[in-house]
Amino acid sequence: MNSDKIEIADLATLRARDPHRIATLAAARRAPEGLAGSTGRLMLVAADHPARGALRAGDDPLAMADRGRLLERLAIALSRPGVDGVLGTPDIVEDLLLMGALEGKVVIGSMNRGGLAGTAFEIDDRFTAYDATAVERAGLQGGKMLLRIDPDDLATASTLEACARAVGELADRGLMAMVEPFVSHRVDGRVRNDLSVEAVVRSATVAAGLGWTSAHTWLKLPVVDDMDTVLAATTLPVLILGGEVSADQDSQFASWQKALANPQVRGMVVGRSMLYPPDGDVAGAVDTVVGMM
Repeated sequence: MNSDKIEIADLATLRARDPHRIATLAAARRAPEGLAGSTGRLMLVAADHPARGALRAGDDPLAMADRGRLLERLAIALSRPGVDGVLGTPDIVEDLLLMGALEGKVVIGSMNRGGLAGTAFEIDDRFTAYDATAVERAGLQGGKMLLRIDPDDLATASTLEACARAVGELADRGLMAMVEPFVSHRVDGRVRNDLSVEAVVRSATVAAGLGWTSAHTWLKLPVVDDMDTVLAATTLPVLILGGEVSADQDSQFASWQKALANPQVRGMVVGRSMLYPPDGDVAGAVDTVVGMM
């Protein structure tokens, strides 16, 4: 195996033989110059879905279950001009680190993955991945947390409290706190996010007020029909999320481009819709999105 960069097929062997290499590489990794993004806006690829048991992309319920395939697609995305970094859980971040794919990249650690998809405790989004100390120790640029607010689920309160604590702990270290809020409800036993303008506005205002300071808080918000009303609800930097894979990719891209016209939108975080495009062309999808920036 190459001493500087290894292939996907060698990851398990290296992890078994030399687990300390991860910490060594993390300490030596070249950090990005900042969070502005190479195009003036930050472009991140999201890959934290598997840790929550959310493996579907498009019509394939297990699309993200093949780790080698996912890493190949992430490597393609991260190699394209204009892609500034990745959002992921420790296992994926460390795979990419071992592959040599994170030099100079913005890396955001996903923190609360305890609200497993399709479970009775889904709203109880406990912090089961990174915490603020680990984000700092790994040399990452920030931490991301999911905040689903279900008015009918008491577990929302503990998730709110945990997210507020994480916002403050990241701020203490001068690190970005990326908060992804939704108002959510159970429909036929499954958690569904309310993407009405009123619900997105409400979730954004709650998320913006978390923690003892908002100095390092960025919001990750879905694109809805009236984004101007949503963006008027906060002065915090906003990253828009890509969401599910759409069969009508042209329409999806058009909605993103419209949202990006607002200068308050400081970039995008796109996962499945860019890694698993309907035509299978990851590089083409990435280049299209970067072109909007």
